[in-house]
Amino acid sequence: MTAPTLLAARPAVGRTDRPPGRSAAPARARETALGLLFVLPGLAGLGVFVIFPLFQAVYLATRGNDILGNPTRSVGLAHFHELFTPEFGTVLWQTLLFTVLVVVPGVLLPLALAAPMTQRLPGMRIFRTAFALPFAYSVSAASVVWLIMLNPGVSPVNWALSLLGIPEPNWTTEPGWAMATVVGVTVWMVSGFNLLVLAAGLAGVDEEVLEAARMDGATGPRQFVSIVLPMISPSLFFAVVTTTLAALQALGQVQIMTDGGPNGHTRTLVYSIFDNAFHNNNSNFGLASAQGLVLLVIGVLIAVVQFGVLERRVHYR
Repeated sequence: MTAPTLLAARPAVGRTDRPPGRSAAPARARETALGLLFVLPGLAGLGVFVIFPLFQAVYLATRGNDILGNPTRSVGLAHFHELFTPEFGTVLWQTLLFTVLVVVPGVLLPLALAAPMTQRLPGMRIFRTAFALPFAYSVSAASVVWLIMLNPGVSPVNWALSLLGIPEPNWTTEPGWAMATVVGVTVWMVSGFNLLVLAAGLAGVDEEVLEAARMDGATGPRQFVSIVLPMISPSLFFAVVTTTLAALQALGQVQIMTDGGPNGHTRTLVYSIFDNAFHNNNSNFGLASAQGLVLLVIGVLIAVVQFGVLERRVHYR
């Protein structure tokens, strides 16, 4: 027999008379079922903690309720009409002001501290730990500590100011100082986390790139602005987004330190939602849900601006 005949007579390896595709279908079905099994816990959490509360808020925003908060009747968009008042406009303005005053120093201050803390100098680990400690405090604990620190009777801050001959302000009872106090405490709380994020970003900067920049004449502020900032822009953008969310959702420090006062000067949108729904046994869940949907829209709009404008300046490596 010739060689071509022998090759033709040899049975094909793995050859089967089964129609093509029939053996692959059960395997594909098992892979799909296994994938659904793995994503099922995530989908369940998303449904229970995100999707269901969203639809519940929409439902409650269109319903009236009794004294216990139970929905009783449909009121349409009446709760949204209640928001078109100067008082609610003041709440929105104070929320925007609070967010800006927290985000700007809450990111720039850790950035200024993270730059020298990445240097290999004696004692830097102690300083990094000390400045990152606020991240470990809960909102309630930090608020109570600062409330004691600023108490007129026992305040060490006021004592230090009196030694310098500076008048002691009423930190939580004067309108201007109350907002500054809550902002300062919030900045103190978010700075620890942002310091860790930005310090990690600075630690990942390639030294060879910096050396090449120095050889080209880029030193000092020029090197930091033109080389370092673009390289840590992902960490910087992450810090901006998370700090914005923390400021928009701030409640504990406002409730504990000022309770929205004096005369509503620290009343933010989240505090207003809490006040209408739960504070002093209030049960106006319909109005609170309408305000919650407004907060959702504001958060989405801010996210669109941040991811549509700021992220374009982020340099991912």
